[in-house]
Amino acid sequence: MKVSLKKLGLVLTGLGMSSSLLAQTSDSTKNYVKPLSGTGSYRVWSIGIHGGMTSLNTLFQDKTDYMTANEKIGYGGYVKAQVLHTLGIQGNFFRGTLQGSGPRVASYSAQRFKTDINYAVDLAAVFTLANINWSNSQTYIQPYISAGAGNMAFKSTLTTASGAETKVGTDNTWYIPVGAGFKINLGPSVNLDLGYQVNFVNTDGLDQYYLGDHRDKFGYAHAGLEFSLGSTKKPQLATHNPVASIRNEYLMGERALQIQLDQQKAENAKLRTDLDAMNANVARLTADSDGDGVLDINDKCPGTPSGTKVDGSGCPLAPPVTKVIVTEEDRRVVKDAIKNLEFDLGKATIRPRSFPSLDRVAQLLIDKNFSLKLAGHTDNTGSAELNMRLSKDRAESIKAYLVEKGANASRIEAVGYGMTQPIATNKTAAGRQANRRVEFTLY
Repeated sequence: MKVSLKKLGLVLTGLGMSSSLLAQTSDSTKNYVKPLSGTGSYRVWSIGIHGGMTSLNTLFQDKTDYMTANEKIGYGGYVKAQVLHTLGIQGNFFRGTLQGSGPRVASYSAQRFKTDINYAVDLAAVFTLANINWSNSQTYIQPYISAGAGNMAFKSTLTTASGAETKVGTDNTWYIPVGAGFKINLGPSVNLDLGYQVNFVNTDGLDQYYLGDHRDKFGYAHAGLEFSLGSTKKPQLATHNPVASIRNEYLMGERALQIQLDQQKAENAKLRTDLDAMNANVARLTADSDGDGVLDINDKCPGTPSGTKVDGSGCPLAPPVTKVIVTEEDRRVVKDAIKNLEFDLGKATIRPRSFPSLDRVAQLLIDKNFSLKLAGHTDNTGSAELNMRLSKDRAESIKAYLVEKGANASRIEAVGYGMTQPIATNKTAAGRQANRRVEFTLY
């Protein structure tokens, strides 16, 4: 079953120019190349082979010399150098056969022709259309268009209505190939090439039918494989997307800055933790809870009351020892007070005749800051409990009087011994009198 090359050409061209192909891309950065790198970072050389069908009918349809165009086989190959992401220079070779029947002018003697293209070589520029976008580093499908110029050699055979064949000698002419198609990446180094090409020939003798000033042309629809040469560690220049590469570089830089910022934040957090720990240690080592001027770490007597003078270990200093000198005159004042001291019978009330001598004792305590111990004693008359209370009350009574006169209460001690410490016998009145006494001790 014959295939219409016209319809096939339209389909291939429509697919090649379709914007939907631009979306079939890959985000792989396996063969990432830094933006603005030279062509040395890419694979730029490739070779290809292809085969397909030829026909006198083309997309640029007009009246051909023959009514019927028979599809025939063609094949070829090429070598391409990709000089830019979108531009490649390609050297092409082609061989094939053209055939048609039913001349448009009925009087023409040849009813069918067959032309064998011995060779067609040309140099073409190939423009890749779909490797520039913002999102992807590499395209899977690359539409392209091509145009060039070259030379071909061909020979034709004419067949008359009776079946007689006439072979025409080899002819040579130049031609212009214009094509479009798309390539599909099958792997890192292999691309499927689907395309359609119209060859404008600078002669009207390609079919050996000369109909006025008319230039022949033919179409060639093909499928083939392209092999990229060089290390697979490098991407193909034709499939690499420089715009997305710049975008990736920006995103990678942004990510690197974010990572650096996150690391700096982590380091700052660690420094803050270390600083807080150090401050806590410093606070612990420099704490002085009781305010005595000695750090807690060295304070052997924590909790010292405020204002207490302490030594280097934080312990209270012993009060300074003041040497007290009691003179004979001082003793005489005290002895006189003892001698003149009288209480009401069985009471702790001091009789007035004792006041003058006690006043002198009070003044002595004020002037010389003496300490005074008052010790009350009784005889054995009455119960021991009553005598103990009475001796204590009399000593306290004297202390109260002296304090009232200005003496320092903290330096006066009043105690009672009752009848426990007699200095004479309680069997006689004189002895009992001696035992009823209050002793004054200066110090």
